[in-house]
Amino acid sequence: MEYTIQKLGRLAGISTRTLRYYDEIGILKPARINSSGYRIYGGDEVNRLQQILFYRELGFQLEDIKAIMDSPSFDRTRALRAHHAQLLDRRRQLDLLITNVEKTIASAEGRITMSDQEKFEGFKQKCIEDNEKQYGKEAREKYGDEAVDKSNAKWMSMTKEQHEEVTRLADELYETLAEAFKQGDPAGELAQRAADLHKRWLTYFWNDYSKEAHAGLARMYVDDERFTAHYDAKQPGTAAFLRDAILIYTGMKS
Repeated sequence: MEYTIQKLGRLAGISTRTLRYYDEIGILKPARINSSGYRIYGGDEVNRLQQILFYRELGFQLEDIKAIMDSPSFDRTRALRAHHAQLLDRRRQLDLLITNVEKTIASAEGRITMSDQEKFEGFKQKCIEDNEKQYGKEAREKYGDEAVDKSNAKWMSMTKEQHEEVTRLADELYETLAEAFKQGDPAGELAQRAADLHKRWLTYFWNDYSKEAHAGLARMYVDDERFTAHYDAKQPGTAAFLRDAILIYTGMKS
């Protein structure tokens, strides 16, 4: 079946302006232009638009979607399976948050008693899923599924007091690291204090601490641009400085 731009827009629930823009940037071209100058879309274009909207719903930028879909290795069925898994994860997260809200209402009305730990279960789960999406593949390859699963379980079981302490440690770490960076000596007292704070912060997430793993994580802060961008957000070079401080702290400085 073929569609004009107006009909396709109504079918997909998007504006003709959006479809024209997709044509302009080359992410969705019409199958042909008819004798009257109208864009005409066929089955392939409908399928491609559906795929684009799936990616958009999952938060992808248009330039990334175009690069993915134009890749010679793009497999529509495999992509749909990935979308399906991600949407199921999102539904589980929404279910957790809905349950959390329902329990909170019941608690406010005096119908149940809600523990402090229960109040944050949905949010903790979202944090885990966000981390899995962003860093999960690398973490599992580096440390193994068992270690990552144990870390996630430890995070989920964290008490309110432990959560407050790990948040306080993170704040102190960033403040100390910023001051140490100004001094410029990764072996200095302040920088080594930052490395120690980093270790203490890690132990809230890792079941087993080792100097080798700590040093490996520090190296990843520089090797992986996502971590580098996080630590260098306020002051470029901070990630490398923290890496050097941790390597000295662990005795792994080469």
